[in-house]
Amino acid sequence: MDATTVGKLLQTKTSSKIWTVGPNALVYEALETMARHDVGALIVLDEGRVVGVFSERDYARKVILKGKSSRVARVKEMMATNVLYATSDMTVDDCMHLMTEKHVRHLPVMENDALIGIITIGDVVKRIIASQHHEIRQLEKYIRGTGL
Repeated sequence: MDATTVGKLLQTKTSSKIWTVGPNALVYEALETMARHDVGALIVLDEGRVVGVFSERDYARKVILKGKSSRVARVKEMMATNVLYATSDMTVDDCMHLMTEKHVRHLPVMENDALIGIITIGDVVKRIIASQHHEIRQLEKYIRGTGL
């Protein structure tokens, strides 16, 4: 179990940049942004409000499989609109459970209706692994200290 908060996790991320796109942008433009910044999803903002998430999965399932063209389709036609989000006081475990249960890989982090970050499944897994390594080191120290 990892009780680290999302707020703490955001502080330790190597990149705190949030990549966004507008709902009226072409899917092609969104894909260019994702490729340029090596990210798997963009938060869709409309007048500063989070209105969706557009991911590589959305592209594969909603553009290609429906026979659409990324050069004419708009992000708003393809984005996920049922946006799940995290808050800074949620734990990493809370995020892992939410992401696993709802099959999402990206959670916008919201505070007072403002977007303050994004947590990915990769961030969560890295944090859980680091926590487990720490616990193992502590147990090893304990065992060496007790002579077991």
